[in-house]
Amino acid sequence: MKLLASTVLAALLALPAFSDTIPITLDIVNADGAPDGFSRSMVTANGTYPGPLITASKGDTLVVTVNNLLDDPTMRLSTSLDFDGILVDTGNSFDEGSSFVTTCPIAPNASYTYVVPLVNNQTGTFWYHSQLSVQYVDGLRGALIVYDPDDPLKDLYDVDDENTIWQVGDWWHNSTLPMLAGYVATGIVPVSDSGTFNGVGRFNGGPEVPFFVVDVVQGTRYRFRIINTSARNVFTMSVDSHNMTIIETDGMPTSPMTVNSLDLLAGQRYSVVVEANQPVANYWINAPYVGGSPARNLNQNATLSRAILRYQGAPEEDPTSPMSLGPADEELNALVEANLRPLVASPAPEADINITLSLDVTAGKAQWNVNNVSYLAPEVPTLVKILDGANSTDDFNVTENTFILPANKIVQVIFPPSEDDEEHPFHLHGNNFWLIKSNSSDEINTDNPIKRDVAGVGSTGTIMRFSTANPGPWFFHCHIFWHLQAGLATVMASGLNETRAEVHPTQAWTELCPAYDALSPDLQ
Repeated sequence: MKLLASTVLAALLALPAFSDTIPITLDIVNADGAPDGFSRSMVTANGTYPGPLITASKGDTLVVTVNNLLDDPTMRLSTSLDFDGILVDTGNSFDEGSSFVTTCPIAPNASYTYVVPLVNNQTGTFWYHSQLSVQYVDGLRGALIVYDPDDPLKDLYDVDDENTIWQVGDWWHNSTLPMLAGYVATGIVPVSDSGTFNGVGRFNGGPEVPFFVVDVVQGTRYRFRIINTSARNVFTMSVDSHNMTIIETDGMPTSPMTVNSLDLLAGQRYSVVVEANQPVANYWINAPYVGGSPARNLNQNATLSRAILRYQGAPEEDPTSPMSLGPADEELNALVEANLRPLVASPAPEADINITLSLDVTAGKAQWNVNNVSYLAPEVPTLVKILDGANSTDDFNVTENTFILPANKIVQVIFPPSEDDEEHPFHLHGNNFWLIKSNSSDEINTDNPIKRDVAGVGSTGTIMRFSTANPGPWFFHCHIFWHLQAGLATVMASGLNETRAEVHPTQAWTELCPAYDALSPDLQ
């Protein structure tokens, strides 16, 4: 522990003097819980699902100490933490948290401290989760909010605090090891038992767990930060009798757009402003979801996925209106992602490099492929190989699906139209991208595209561009973690020489891999 403390201290001394340091301790423990009324052992941060809220302000540095205290052998016992959507500089890529890409997992009864400077004045709505296999399905996920004291859109809302965060997510009654074994045996992705809203849900035939209540005061405008923490499900959000004005997409401010329904793929986030401008009463917040056939899990009833918007002065009871899936067709004003625009219009830079990624599944198997390659995590993390001198694709296993890219270029990634009936939310670690063509439209927009870090890939095709001015090995994968585990992933490794020049890991980091490799399989 003395060595760990000294390496963290060295990292902190290198930070700018104006940076506030936010110390956070997360004890990763198994805890019994019943989010939807079914009791089971979970993997949690500090014993709760979702995990504790992490908050910071622009320019701060997160110092997150993770103590791995897991002891339930029905789930993975090692762990690793990823801060989803947070921009990571090259020099800090070793603390990015992607198992077998930028780091090794943390062994049981061990600790590790991630030092995460919030760079490039980044603010917005993010989250953290386990990045080891499908472990976060068992509960290790929570919100991470970076506030902006100078938010250019702050005049649009009155309240933005810990009570205005909506975390929706899929939930399973079984633990991940047997579910993963079933997926491997059949090729059928597990279907969730329920959906949760801030850790609360219901399933068919289960107890009537009280719905989560969001308290509001008439005449007040609220910034609700919505995070889909799912490993599979797409959630469709709406509030009876209320509109939602979108002002943020995956941590990026967007030109205000008013809708009454919006979809969130796994890993996506939006901030919406809702004005409490209706008569004092209780209103349904609808959060239905889709993710595989409900016939494969009779516990599932997406209509039960919801919360209550309760005006001050309203009775403490459920809304009197019927539960619905959202606005009726004739009233629907749903978000079309392609219509979103950045708050400050800016053209996308021209592409220097074009990459086409074609996705397909091996029939009857738990195997997804990108350009006919199914990603398989290496024993030696990608970053370790680069630091040890890897210079070309020949230095990586074919199954690592690693693209070697020069630094300081613009890379355009083209996903051709697909016949797959499930939209794949592709996520880029440590960076974000310009969304040139959304899967929601045939429009190609290079004049003023939004930037985000998770976008759907599917039937109409998707085009993204990202910069390699921030070199490093960055995981680029489907955020349906069952698909990721089945190989739907690549690594975009840019500027290998620049990475070697800028990355100087701590001693604590270099000890992670030997400690993990020494474990027996049941402890990994």
